[in-house]
Amino acid sequence: MTTERAITPDASLRPKFWTLPLEDLSKPEWEALCDGCGRCCLLKLEDEDTGDIVFTSVACRLFDAETCTCGQYALRKQMVAGCVVLSPENIARNAYWMPATCAYRLRFEERPLYPWHRLISGRADSVHAAGISMRHKVLAEYEVDTDDLEDYLIEDMN
Repeated sequence: MTTERAITPDASLRPKFWTLPLEDLSKPEWEALCDGCGRCCLLKLEDEDTGDIVFTSVACRLFDAETCTCGQYALRKQMVAGCVVLSPENIARNAYWMPATCAYRLRFEERPLYPWHRLISGRADSVHAAGISMRHKVLAEYEVDTDDLEDYLIEDMN
């Protein structure tokens, strides 16, 4: 018996919209492109010399580790000053720090989505079943001293 649930069809989404250029997506299509992994909500460190980004296993204080969603999505920018509200207009400035598996980054780089992406698999929980999501794998930032973030590096994120 599977615990995955099928995606409910949404009439506002065009067939295979995820193959279109990002700037051509409607707001609902843009939102539906997210794979729900939660990796973008992890605290990251940037090497000052190389610019390399390293992910930690520490999530934003608003991250819900059960659903892999933001607990205050509509208010996230007001509640977390450093939160980036990703859009077609700012993806070029932000793609470099997004996880290599991120659908927004993949499509910005004109690459296809992974087979485990819910839009490809047709299953809402396939990102969890594939082990890509951060479900139950993170600590909340309020549980960790931010001076100790280097102790929580994820060695192989991609």
